[in-house]
Amino acid sequence: MGGKKGKLDKADRYALLEEHRPERIQARLHRAPKSQRVSDFVLGAIDGCVTTFAIVAGAFGAGFSEAVVLVMGFANLIADGFSMAVSNYEATSVERAQLAAATRTECQHIALVPEGEREEIRQIFHRKGFHGEILEQIVATITANRKLWIETMLAEEYGISRFARKPLGAALVTFFAFIGVGAIPLLPYLVQPLDTTQQFYISTVLAACTFFAIGLCKGLVFSRRILASGLTTLIFGGAAAALALGIGFCLRSFIA
Repeated sequence: MGGKKGKLDKADRYALLEEHRPERIQARLHRAPKSQRVSDFVLGAIDGCVTTFAIVAGAFGAGFSEAVVLVMGFANLIADGFSMAVSNYEATSVERAQLAAATRTECQHIALVPEGEREEIRQIFHRKGFHGEILEQIVATITANRKLWIETMLAEEYGISRFARKPLGAALVTFFAFIGVGAIPLLPYLVQPLDTTQQFYISTVLAACTFFAIGLCKGLVFSRRILASGLTTLIFGGAAAALALGIGFCLRSFIA
């Protein structure tokens, strides 16, 4: 990007113009939003790292051995990863069911009360600022294409996207992100020469780097301020870990 806010340098402007060529726009509008899988990954990765490092922090605060940390950490990693994957699967299935139900409803309404549905389209676009002959042309164009008519009603009346996530894909991405990223804070506990304190400190550094990296990726993908996104994710993850560490220290006297 250019140095001044809102300004583009020559290379960025050329790239932006290339992205807005008619064929590029057409291809972009016909594919599913890229954020769908990314959101599943971010959900699993952040929760996996937070959950596992919370166990590490809590166990360290309570004075547990590395064997206990590993058993609790990996058991929780698999169980919670599976639970989150199932939850995401069910949530995505509900989204698809809502899409299917709304589509059936609109198909039925268009068949039974077409003039009423045309009036809905008319009022929707009237609220967007269209009037007179232009408004009637929009209504005629949309209602002449049944698929377009239904998609417009789904988007405008129900707020439902025509792109429905696949439940199995969403579940698998969440599960493997949870397992893969969530295992990172446990890696130092697999190194035998290190004592418990060293293992915890290294785990803390790894978890912090992981939180920050996830935030950076999230900011990059969603075109947000990259550094701010990384720091925000780091702060939230660190807060959860600090809470677990504090609870571990508080409960140490009860289990000593």
